[in-house]
Parts: sequence; structure tokens; C-alpha cells
Amino acid sequence: MIRFLSAFLLVLASAVCVAGQELELAEGAPTRHVVLPGDTLWGISAKFLKEPWRWPEVWRMNRDEIRNPNRIFPGDVIVLERDSYGKPRLRLERVRLRPEIYAVTIDEAIPAIPPNVIRPFLSEPLIVEAGSLDSAARIVATQQDRVYLGNGDIAYVADADPSKLDWQLYRNGRPLRDPESNEVLGYEAFYLGTARQLEAGNPATFLVVTMKQEIGRGDRLLPATRPPLIAYVPHKPDFPVDGRVISVYGGVDAAGRGSIVTINRGVRDGIEIGHVLALERNRVVSERNESDAKVMLTIPPERIGLLFVFRTFERLSYGLVVQATGTVDINDFVRTP
Repeated sequence: MIRFLSAFLLVLASAVCVAGQELELAEGAPTRHVVLPGDTLWGISAKFLKEPWRWPEVWRMNRDEIRNPNRIFPGDVIVLERDSYGKPRLRLERVRLRPEIYAVTIDEAIPAIPPNVIRPFLSEPLIVEAGSLDSAARIVATQQDRVYLGNGDIAYVADADPSKLDWQLYRNGRPLRDPESNEVLGYEAFYLGTARQLEAGNPATFLVVTMKQEIGRGDRLLPATRPPLIAYVPHKPDFPVDGRVISVYGGVDAAGRGSIVTINRGVRDGIEIGHVLALERNRVVSERNESDAKVMLTIPPERIGLLFVFRTFERLSYGLVVQATGTVDINDFVRTP
């Protein structure tokens, strides 16, 4: 019991120590930064902080403010100052002249990460949950019995919802398996293009609007959806995460800075948009013991980068590699930084 209590107190003390770590400013951090078009929250936070995911701390944000932050626009000025205890904090100055009545589109606010990188992954959900395509509408016949369809061709589709106009075409791809349980968590579906329903019925008549890969009989259709661009702030999870990289977009085995990867943790594991995770590689080395026998030693994990989660599914998530010291490989770990 005493040993258990001692171990518990040690863990608790370590957690308090980590939670109370001082914020470290980046080398050469400016005292002011004028927000420019093309800036991102991640990029700006890296100018001020050595650990950009601690952005909410320097802004003194609570949980609600992390999920629904005040938008920052080009022309705004971010000022670095210190409080009465000497701790750094950021303050926003709006110096632009604005009329009393004005209109601002959402796209004018600076995003968390580069939107051009992740936009296709917001409009084209390349991951589908296990079994979700089994009951989806499917192409049962093609125009003039063609083997494959292209832009402007007609497809006949069974089981299509007559109330939906715009659709996306998919084909089941390779299964995404949990490396620990070998369970199928979802499928990395092949995105084939888009189609529009011209005439309801069973089969319904569809027009192929865009084609990215060959489309033919048996391919599946899902109503087109576009998840909203959520205003999120880079932040680390407030709980331990221990997951794996299970896929790199593009069918390759290694990723680098700017790559999109899939991890085996999702909404049901507490992962949310804006989470920043450390990419780590467990290391084992071969050594000789006192008897000169070969032994394998496990040494501390190696930090190889950072991952920014920008889209979540029930059991999987998409992340953008925002920092990498080398390659990020399938089966590398994602953990709370």
C-alpha cells in the first residue's frame, strides 16, 4: 500500500510539474506582429512561442474560447507583453478604421493552418466508416453499356435518395486496421468524382459532373457534404493520448512536413479539431551485456515532429504534419506533447 501511495504521489508531482512548466518564448520573438494575408494561427504562434501548441495559455483562453475564439483579421496587431508576475501574454489591437456598418466574410479571418492544404480533405471525405458504403446508392448501368464513364456521361443509380441533388462517387479502398487489435476502423475510399441527379427513380438518372478516376458499374454514391470550416485554436489534449499513424495519404509509407496522415484515434477517444500531437518513434538498440551477450534495449522515444488534427471521425482522424525532423512512418506514435 505504501509503495502504491508513493508511486501515485510521484506521478501526481510529475503531472503538476509538467502542467506548471513556464512558457518559453521563441528565439527573437517580436513584441508586435501585424497580421498579414496568408498568416495562420500556427505560423503566428510559432513566431512567439517555442511550443506553438501552448497558444491558448499565452492568450489566457478557457475551454470555450479555444473552441470558439475571437477571429483575427489581416491588419490586426498582436502585442506581446508581460503581466504583473512577469509572465508573457498576448493582446490584440484592432487598428483598422472601420465604418459603423460593414460586412466581413468568414474567409477573411486567418485560419489555424493553411486552408489550401486541407481543403480537399474537407470536401472529399476519403475515409469512410466500416460498412458505410455497403448500403450506399450504386451504379447499376451505364450510358450505352459503356465500361467506364467520364465527364458528361449518364449513369443509372439504384437506391438513390430523390431529395439529394449533388453526390460524390466512391469505391471501397484498402481497410484501415488498428495496429494493436487488427480491427478494421474504416476504409480509405477511392474518391472518383461528382455526379448530379437529373431524374429520380429506381434506377435514377445521374450526370457525371467531374471524374478523377475511372467510374463504372458497382461504384457507390454518397450525398455531397461539406463539413463547416470550424474556428479552432491549436492546443494540446488535456488527457494522455497514445495512438499510431496508420496511413499516409497518397499510398506511400512515409510522410514529411505538409503531409496528411490518418491516426487510429477519433471522436470516441476524445480527439477534437485543433489538437496538436507529438509524433514519436519508439527506439530499440542492440547492445552487449556484461557476459558479452547481445541484448536489445528499449530507450526513450524520439520526438520526430508535430501533428495538427483538422478533421475527426468516430474512430479515426486526419492530421497535418506541421513539423518533422525527418520522415514520419506508418506505425509511428502520436502522443500528448
